[in-house]
Amino acid sequence: MIRVVQPCCRARLTAEDLALVRSVLASHHEQELVLDKLLADPDIRDELLDHPALQRVLLESPGCLHVSTRLYFYVLVRWVLRRLGLDDRTLADYVAEVLAEFAETDRWRKPVPQRAISVDYLYEILAALREVDDVTAFILRTHLANHTLFLSGLFASHLEHRRQRRGAPGLQYYEAVGRASYRAARDHRLARDLGLTEIFDTLAERFDQVRSALSDMADRLVTLESLDPRLETTLRHSLGPASSTSGN
Repeated sequence: MIRVVQPCCRARLTAEDLALVRSVLASHHEQELVLDKLLADPDIRDELLDHPALQRVLLESPGCLHVSTRLYFYVLVRWVLRRLGLDDRTLADYVAEVLAEFAETDRWRKPVPQRAISVDYLYEILAALREVDDVTAFILRTHLANHTLFLSGLFASHLEHRRQRRGAPGLQYYEAVGRASYRAARDHRLARDLGLTEIFDTLAERFDQVRSALSDMADRLVTLESLDPRLETTLRHSLGPASSTSGN
């Protein structure tokens, strides 16, 4: 079975997620019962998840909300992408799922669970692409694209700090690798089979804009402490020595 990120945040809302939606959008018990029925309809659910009141709660709540990373990232990513004119829920769902999965460090290390392929550094992924079969190459190329979007989106300031202090690759390098990787993944037959061609095409052509929007979101809203506590250590490993390969 091919294991790649799919746009599935909206379909994987937890009981706590639904409870938050009810608490925000319903003023009494009868409305909560109606909302439960409405949330079972995917089209109506999508409209409810776009409600400004839900967005405000996630943006402005001073305390810790008991919601999944999938709901949190979906609502916020949808918000920032719509500001770019990207009013595609499936695209927002995919990007949110990338953030939710890569916020768990195990996802970084095992893009192909059945094979021991080292992916601690970006250059290792690029090197592995020259030695694997066609299907594994697609998985790794997709992983590389998502990985660079995650790093350059949520940790842009960290990357720039390393560039200035250590001469490490900057954001332009990650954007080049990300664009090239999404283009290569887009043109693969498996992207068509999995229904990911259009998503990859948008991310390839607008990578820098999406990355910048995620960076703005991260600067204002996302903290390292809210993600996997092992993330900082993994981040240091992932941003180790890099090759000068552009990813083309």
